[in-house]
Amino acid sequence: MQKFEKEVFKNDIRENVKLLFRTKIEHATKQQIFQALAYTVKDSIIDDWIDTHRAYEEQDVKILYYMSMEFLMGRALGNMLLNISEDQNVREALSELGIDLNEIEDQEPDAALGNGGLGRLAACFLDSLATMGYGAYGCGIRYKYGMFAQRIRDGYQVEVPDNWLKNGNPFEIRRPEYACEVKFGGYVSVETDDNGREHFDLKNYGSVLAVPYDLPIVGYGSGVVNTLRIWDAEPINTFNLDSFDRGDYAKAIEQENLAKNIVEVLYPNDNHYAGKELRLKQQYFFISATLQTALKKYAESHGGKLKGLENKVVFQMNDTHPSMAVAELMRLLMDEHDYEWDEAWAVVTKCCAYTNHTIMAEALEKWPVDLFRNLLPRIYTIIEEINRRFVLEIEKKYPGDFGKVSRMEILHDGQIRMAYLAIVSSFSVNGVAAIHTEILKKQELKDFYEMWPERFRNVTNGITQRRFLGHGNPLLASWVTERIGDGWMKDLTEMAGLERYLDDEKSLREFVNIKYQNKVRLAKYIKEHNDIDVDPFSIFDVQVKRLHEYKRQLMNILHVMYLYNEIRSDAEFARNFYPRTFIFGAKAAAGYARAKLTIKLINSVADVINQDQSIHGKLKVVFIEDYKVSNAELIFAAADVSEQISTASKEASGTSNMKFMLNGAPTLGTMDGANIEIVEKVGQENAFIFGLSSDEVIEHEKKRDYRPEEIFASNGEIRDVLMQLINGTYSPKNPDLFRPLYNSLLMQEGNDPADRYFILKDFMPYHEAHMKVNEAYKDQKKWAKMALLQTARCGKFSSDRTISEYVKEIWHLDKLKLASEKE
Repeated sequence: MQKFEKEVFKNDIRENVKLLFRTKIEHATKQQIFQALAYTVKDSIIDDWIDTHRAYEEQDVKILYYMSMEFLMGRALGNMLLNISEDQNVREALSELGIDLNEIEDQEPDAALGNGGLGRLAACFLDSLATMGYGAYGCGIRYKYGMFAQRIRDGYQVEVPDNWLKNGNPFEIRRPEYACEVKFGGYVSVETDDNGREHFDLKNYGSVLAVPYDLPIVGYGSGVVNTLRIWDAEPINTFNLDSFDRGDYAKAIEQENLAKNIVEVLYPNDNHYAGKELRLKQQYFFISATLQTALKKYAESHGGKLKGLENKVVFQMNDTHPSMAVAELMRLLMDEHDYEWDEAWAVVTKCCAYTNHTIMAEALEKWPVDLFRNLLPRIYTIIEEINRRFVLEIEKKYPGDFGKVSRMEILHDGQIRMAYLAIVSSFSVNGVAAIHTEILKKQELKDFYEMWPERFRNVTNGITQRRFLGHGNPLLASWVTERIGDGWMKDLTEMAGLERYLDDEKSLREFVNIKYQNKVRLAKYIKEHNDIDVDPFSIFDVQVKRLHEYKRQLMNILHVMYLYNEIRSDAEFARNFYPRTFIFGAKAAAGYARAKLTIKLINSVADVINQDQSIHGKLKVVFIEDYKVSNAELIFAAADVSEQISTASKEASGTSNMKFMLNGAPTLGTMDGANIEIVEKVGQENAFIFGLSSDEVIEHEKKRDYRPEEIFASNGEIRDVLMQLINGTYSPKNPDLFRPLYNSLLMQEGNDPADRYFILKDFMPYHEAHMKVNEAYKDQKKWAKMALLQTARCGKFSSDRTISEYVKEIWHLDKLKLASEKE
C-alpha cells in the first residue's frame, strides 16, 4: 500500500469531492464525503489488489472459491481502514478538515448481501484468508435489496426493500469482461457421434448474462487483497423493439424482467411455486457463473487446458445452497470440455468440499423433481446419473439392504436431496462444532459416515477479532493492546496474556468502566432509535440472532413475563432482583408466521413493562429494529450476559456466542453448538448453563414421550404466563392474537408435537440460571473477573484458527509469497 501522507490524503479527498460531485468539500454532504473518502481509500489499496491477483498466476498457487448464498459483510470503510492500519491517521486528517470519521462511517449502508450467521461466517472467513495470505474468491450474488430492511410498526415486523445501492457502491468494480451466459429451461438434445459417444445440447432455453462486480477484501497487515465476486444478472437482449411496436409491451421487456428477478432479493418467500423456482434459479445462476469463470481463468493460465485443475482449485460449498455445483462442474467438463464421465467425476470429487451448517430439516434442501427438471433439464440428467451410479455402489457394499438405499439415495420420493448430492460428490464433509459433527456422524448422516468415515471431520467456527473487537469495541481493543501488545490482532491466542490481570483490582475497575461506557453508547442508540430510556447500570441481557423457534426467543420473552409477574406479586423477590434490561434483535423470514408473531409478542410485552412505573425500572425490554452488523458491533461491546438458549442438538455452532465472549460477556445457555467448547475454555463455574442435554432431547424425540401439558397443569406460575398469551394481558383489543404461540406449546399440530423445542421443559432450569446471574452480578469484583476471563480465553474462537484448520485438513492452499514477505 502507498505510504500515508496526510496532506496528500486530504488533497485527494478534496479532489474526489470535486470530481464526483462538482462541489467543494466545505459544501459537500456527509454522503458525498463518504463517497469521496471511499474512492480515496480504494485508490490506496488498488496496487496491492492488482499485485495479489498477479501473484495468483505467477506463483500458480491453489485458489479457493468459497461459494455462499450470503456474505454478511457489514460496512467496508472502517474495517478496511483498520486492516491497512490507517484508521487513526485518517481520523486525524479528517478532523483537520472539520470532519468526524464516525459520522462519515454512518453514511455507509450495510451491504445487503446476507442475513444471519451463515453469511457473517463467510465474511469472517474472507477476512481471515486475506490476513493469512491465501488466495481466495468469495462467490455470491449482488442482491439489489438484500433480504429486507426490517421496520417495526405497531410491534409487527414489516419488510421493506433494503435499497443499499441507491447511492452506488464506491468499493465495487464492474467486470463485464468476465460476463458469461447462464441458461434455464428448454430441453436436452442428444446426438451420438461416429464413435458412439453421446453429446448433449440444450435447446430452446432462456438465458441471462451474469456480470461480476468485484469487491476488495483487504487482509490485516498482509498486503493481500482478495476478491468478493458478486454476480449481477443482465438481459442478453435488453429490449425487443419489434414486440414493443406490435403493442406487446410485456414481451418487449421480458428478458429484462427475467434478469431483474434473479438478483432482487435474498431468500425470496418460497411458500409458493414461483418462490421455489426463483430460489433455484438464484442458486444455479451464481454457481454456473462462478464455475464457468473459474475454469476459463484456469485454462488461460495453463496453456488453454484444464489438466491438473484438481490440484490447483477447490470449490467450497457453504451449506447446501451451492450443492448443485457438483452437477454443473460435471456438465462443464463433459459438455464444454469433452471429458468422459469417469474422467470428469475424478476431477469433481477432488475439487469439491461441503460444509454442513445445520441438522434442521428445512436447511437440508430438497427440490421437487418436476420443478428441477423443467428449470434445469441437463443438470437433472446429470444428477440422475450420479444417483444411479451411487445406488449401485450402495447395493454392492450393502447387498440386500434396501432400507439403506432408501435412506441414502439422492432421488427419493419425487425429490432431490441436495445435501446428499453434496456428500456423495465431495472429498470432504465437515460440521462446524464438535457436538454438531458428532450428531451428523451418529444420527443425521450416520449411513454416509459408515460408508465414508474418512470424508467427515469437524472444523469449529470462528469470528474475526479485527471487526468485532478492533473496530467494534475500540476502547477495549486499546486497553488490551496497552497490556499485551497488538499481536492479538493476528493471533487471538495471545489474549491469554490478560489472565495475569484477573486479580489486579485496578485492571478490573478499568475493564468494568469500559463496559459501562459501551453500555452508555448503546443506551444512546436505543434512545435515538426506540425512544426508550435504559439504565446503563442495569444488567444488559442480550439475545441477538436470526429468529427461529429452535433459538427460543419465545422462551426468553415468556421468562420476562414470568419475572414481571414475580416482581409485581412478590415484594421480597422485587427487592432482591437486580435491574435488568432485556435486549432482543432478530429478523424473521417473511413467510415465517410464528416467528413474526414472536416479534409482535416481544414488542407488546415491552410496551406494557416499559410503561409500568410501579416496578421502578427493575425491568426494561428493547427490540432493536433491523439487526445487522453495524449495530451488532455496538450491542456485543455493551452486553453483560450472552443468551445462547437454543434447544440442545439444534444449533450447529453459533457465532454470536463467540462475539459476546470476545467482548467479555459470560454465556447463559444450553450445552449446544460451540457453547460446549466455550464452557470447556472458561469452566462451568464461569458460565450459566441449564437445560436438557443433546442426548436427552434426541431421546425424547425418538420416544415422543414429552408431555408439556403436564408441566402446564402442575406449575401455576408457568400456567399464569401461558394464560396471559390468550387472556388479553398483552393484547387487550385482540385477546386471541397470540393463541398460535399458546397452541404451539400445548397442542400437536400435524406432525409437529406440542412444544417441539422443549420450552416448558427447560423453563424452570432457565429461570434458575437467571437467578444465578442475579446473585453473581451483585458481587461486582467477582463478575468483573468472570467477564475478563471470557476475553482472556477466547483465543480458540478466531476465524484465523478456523481457516488454519481448513487449510491443513481440507483445502491445502499455498501462501502467497508477497504476504509472507510483509509479515
